[in-house]
Amino acid sequence: TAIVITEQPVSVSVPVGYSFMLRCRAQGCTSLQYQWFCQYQSDSHCRLIPGATNQDLPITAEQTQLYTCRVNDLHRNTVFSDWVKVEVHQYVARGLPPRLWRGEPVIVLNPSEQRVEVGQPLQLQCAAMGVPAPSYQWYRNGNLLEQQKRKKLWITHTKVSDSGTYLCCASNSQGEHWTNAVDVHIGGGEVILPPAEHLRLFHLVFVLATGKIALLVGNNRYQHHPNLLAPVRDVFELSRLLKHLGFQVVSLLD
Repeated sequence: TAIVITEQPVSVSVPVGYSFMLRCRAQGCTSLQYQWFCQYQSDSHCRLIPGATNQDLPITAEQTQLYTCRVNDLHRNTVFSDWVKVEVHQYVARGLPPRLWRGEPVIVLNPSEQRVEVGQPLQLQCAAMGVPAPSYQWYRNGNLLEQQKRKKLWITHTKVSDSGTYLCCASNSQGEHWTNAVDVHIGGGEVILPPAEHLRLFHLVFVLATGKIALLVGNNRYQHHPNLLAPVRDVFELSRLLKHLGFQVVSLLD
């Protein structure tokens, strides 16, 4: 009878020195034995962890590694759990989780503003800690980018239409957190223009002063209050709604 793993271990992204447990649970027709293995990210060799024969594997994060658990029964049936990644952030200063951190996403690397020539590659990068490891979703001008679901946003050959304001949402079962919004300008050697928000504000105030104008400000960070979860998303959703109602919309973040 096959062994069935009922609870797979999950990947995490944590600061160096953080202590936690990897868990694996399985069912079989006889008693089961567990053995954990690890593998460094830069090494193809899988190593047995001496003494790691329990369902739970205690870890104090030191460096990024991969882990799996082997489960076998008395009939020599064997099954391995999924490989999971324990990503360790060695240098986390600002934004280090407090002692009562419960694993909600914490942004440790924000993307930076980019100016790229047409046809050249674009790369934006972010990173977040979280337990379990966060998933990522990138947005441009408030619109979800279906194919951009990794820490690194990569566009091989940029077009002028790739210009805009980008940000990424890191989320897990504990919550979500947004990176800073950054402007990306795709051009062909022309004179560098001011940031997109300034251009829109100039256009609205001096050209469309008689129309319906909405100014939306999404504040996510407060000095004496925990960061809010969704003001950026709310601004984008309200922006689309107001545009349908005939408003010219200026959206500013933080």
